[in-house]
Amino acid sequence: MTSWAGRTAAEIAAAVRAKEVTPREVVAEHLARIERLDGRIGAFRTVRARAALAEAEALAAREDLDSLPLAGVPVAVKDNLAVRGESTRVGSAATPETPAEDDHVTVARLRAAGAVVVGLTNVPELCVFGTTEGVHGTARNPWDTSRTAGGSSGGSAAAVAAGMVPIALGNDGMGSLRIPAANCGLVTLKPGHGVVPAGIGEGDWFGMSENGPLATTVEDTRLMLAVLAGSEVAAPAEPGALKIAVSVRSPLAGVTVSAPFRDAARDAAGVLVRAGHHVERAEPPYPLSLGVTSLAHWTAGTAVDAADLDPRLLTRRTRVHAAIGRRFVSGVRSSPARDALRRRLEPFFGEYDVLLTPALARRSPRSVAWHERGWLRNVLVNTNYSPLTPPWNLTGWPAMAVPFGTLPSGAPASVQLVSRPGRESELLRLAGQLEQLRPWRRTAPLD
Repeated sequence: MTSWAGRTAAEIAAAVRAKEVTPREVVAEHLARIERLDGRIGAFRTVRARAALAEAEALAAREDLDSLPLAGVPVAVKDNLAVRGESTRVGSAATPETPAEDDHVTVARLRAAGAVVVGLTNVPELCVFGTTEGVHGTARNPWDTSRTAGGSSGGSAAAVAAGMVPIALGNDGMGSLRIPAANCGLVTLKPGHGVVPAGIGEGDWFGMSENGPLATTVEDTRLMLAVLAGSEVAAPAEPGALKIAVSVRSPLAGVTVSAPFRDAARDAAGVLVRAGHHVERAEPPYPLSLGVTSLAHWTAGTAVDAADLDPRLLTRRTRVHAAIGRRFVSGVRSSPARDALRRRLEPFFGEYDVLLTPALARRSPRSVAWHERGWLRNVLVNTNYSPLTPPWNLTGWPAMAVPFGTLPSGAPASVQLVSRPGRESELLRLAGQLEQLRPWRRTAPLD
């Protein structure tokens, strides 16, 4: 008997279109894996077992089944995006339990493409931090369950890395796709501003947050991104050699990058040289003020999201984060610091096509009750392990996390690829070359 759990989204959809398997059979097998494994992983806040099976049955009757790009593919959705008939809790006790009347536009696009939503995944409260734990559950890294899956799309990443779904929907406001993808050995792409509809929380964190895919292969990432964007992600018109800058230092003063992640970026650079690209060491001109700019935007986004919630029902770290952010909201809305950062970095990306960096500075923190710990301790832990992602939310430019190399623990390492607006296809091509030349194990060894 063919096993469909652990197969790619592209493989599943092709088999469903060819009538080799029914959507119900695929969904039922993934639901069984969720039931068996999620007690250890904590990926899901809620599993839609009965509804998902009914939707899979209905999908099989669609006349256009043989043309659907995600026919019968189980998908998990981050719990800050509306799924019709389900509450959207955003990891908090302060949010209402009222079921959503309509799907978020990205969820609607996935369903229109034939995907079946099997559940909503755990997030940290209001999707603030780079670890996922709280009143609704704790998402652990399937490669090492003593450590966090990351955040804020931690539950979505854990679900994919554990083979409970082949793809998942998440979003990224300061690294919230790339951080958990890097922790869990996945591929993700934070698209540039405007490529995929946002509509995340109250104002998309001033336009910094973007929805995007979490997957185990570059092919699935491209496939899901095309569905979310509502258009094909075309290959580059001139797929020749690229000029690639490699930087292994942290953009934030005082934060260092550990040797395994530096080594991963350098090794990836060597692979790309052998693939025919022009690669050289070069440091982006990050301003010394970048840390202050990041903190102001990070906290201000939380202040806006928390404005209409009962503060008594929020955790202490969230209350403090929002209180600090209220001081910055008016200044952040006018975005002079973001405009200045773009102007400062544009000449660098005029010289180089792509920037290659480590995805993280160190491995994911221990999976503990971070939501019960103080604000400063959370901020320091987050900043010290993930300083490399925020600049590209501030600029609004596309950035990927791609598995590459192995940490001393045996868990995957990861690199980040960044380019200018409109260059998503270029990043996907480079990621595909890394995948071809240094393939990675797609899911964690849980069985």
